[in-house]
Amino acid sequence: MSWLQELHATQAEIIKRSADPWRAKLEKAVRDKEAVSTAALLDLLGVAKTTGNARRIAKTMQALNFVPIKSRRLMPGGFRDTVARGWTRAVRHQNQLTE
Repeated sequence: MSWLQELHATQAEIIKRSADPWRAKLEKAVRDKEAVSTAALLDLLGVAKTTGNARRIAKTMQALNFVPIKSRRLMPGGFRDTVARGWTRAVRHQNQLTE
């Protein structure tokens, strides 16, 4: 194996290690959804509901062109006291796709 081939193999390995392991699972989970709560995504991944994990999900969701929201409708029975944070698809992207 030449030095250049080893360099390319090493670069590919570094990129693979730095890739987000949650991205594929999140893409599959939100494929047909307009909105989803952060709590539901954390449950789906089976990780603790911590600020750090929510921030990690936020980077991936923004990369998937979702917009952060604060809503009372994402949680069952949540009208007055329950406020949920989550993600929704941008309206601009939907309108551009239909035109």
